[in-house]
Amino acid sequence: MTDKSGREPKEQRLGPVVRRRDQVQPGTTDQRLLDTAGPSDWVHQDPWRVMRIQSEFVEGFGALAELGPAISVFGSARTSKDAPEYDKGIRIGKALAEAGFAVITGGGPGAMEAANKGALEAGGTSVGLGIELPFEQGMNPYVDIGINFRYFFVRKTMFVKYASGFVVLPGGLGTLDELFEALTLVQTQKVTRFPIVLYGTEYWKGLVDWVRGSVVSTGKASERDLELFHVTDDIEEAVTLVTKEVGG
Repeated sequence: MTDKSGREPKEQRLGPVVRRRDQVQPGTTDQRLLDTAGPSDWVHQDPWRVMRIQSEFVEGFGALAELGPAISVFGSARTSKDAPEYDKGIRIGKALAEAGFAVITGGGPGAMEAANKGALEAGGTSVGLGIELPFEQGMNPYVDIGINFRYFFVRKTMFVKYASGFVVLPGGLGTLDELFEALTLVQTQKVTRFPIVLYGTEYWKGLVDWVRGSVVSTGKASERDLELFHVTDDIEEAVTLVTKEVGG
């Protein structure tokens, strides 16, 4: 196919990519790599972001590959140390560690810190998966293995890949995000044998009623989807439910 001048269009091959006409880029890949005086805007472009994403997966997989059985515990970063949920988080983290499970949290303060603290005090492995945020939280001091991520979706993969189940303490939008991500993965059979326990019946009652009364009743989900999670106020029951399928 010729261009408007009747000539064959200029063609450039960059690895698997073919560029023609006005999409041809000046120079070669090697030239741009070796030209230290060249522009630096490439570090903000999508191909470079893909490499950063890949590196985060590699670092996460490498750090957690030998972790052993683990449970992810979620909850609000805003939970104060004198709140009942903080004490419950400590007790849940301790009970999970005593059952032979590592405890994975988001690594931040509040309920996450409580679960990490409980795991550490019980002699278990305490893991924190942090995230880069505009309001810096930092890794809580009870984390044994800490990884900070730039991308939420990479971090969320680590929560699911290296955990055998979720315990969800009262929390906000981030906690709800993780909860519904897990529920969707189980519902669509992307993961199997993945128990999800909501701790705190009073806190979760409104959400459960809404799912049953609005989502299920209008056919947006099935009645059996309500079996994807358990709600309890009993720490021993929560730990039993979330660990029984992996024989921790």
